[in-house]
Amino acid sequence: MAEANPKTEMVPVDLREMSLESLVYTIRGQQVMLDSDLATIYGYEVKRLNEQVKRNKERFPEDFMFRLTEDEIPISLRSQFATLNEDGNKRGAHRKYLPYAFTEQGVNMLATVLKGEIAVRQSIAIMRAFREMRHFIQQNLQFVTKDELKILRETMEESSHKISIRQDKTEIRQDETDAKSKQSMRVSRKSMIISYLILN
Repeated sequence: MAEANPKTEMVPVDLREMSLESLVYTIRGQQVMLDSDLATIYGYEVKRLNEQVKRNKERFPEDFMFRLTEDEIPISLRSQFATLNEDGNKRGAHRKYLPYAFTEQGVNMLATVLKGEIAVRQSIAIMRAFREMRHFIQQNLQFVTKDELKILRETMEESSHKISIRQDKTEIRQDETDAKSKQSMRVSRKSMIISYLILN
């Protein structure tokens, strides 16, 4: 059984009982993990984890961490989030603020902020998950067709133009469906591969 985090009195998850790779999403062409998943892994409340990050804001530039737009939240997770109306009233019964996404570099920096043996141990496992995802992508590049690459490249170029006009919106979306569906998992993984090709 995992030991409780002495700073939060919460129990970090036992990483042997879960697939970390399933928590790595491709958003804005990068592999990222969400603050809620990282909080669970480290044994923190999401609010407390983000407070630690804010106290060390200078360590988390935009290429380490960024806040998602509503459109960027993976479809399978949207029911967990609710945002504030203009008058300040909540919509929904879950989180009222949009989540933060941490890139691999951001997760690595997060470990230095949280400190402690638990953070180090969990971070090592997370880094391995990112490594496995990169390995999977490179091993499957051959399955991406030129037409798929061309279509996604054109889509991303069009989205970049829209983002430059209105920075708080993006058309780049990561479609996450039921994890039990093998077909949807194949589609999701192919998107990761295509994104990797575009960025490299």
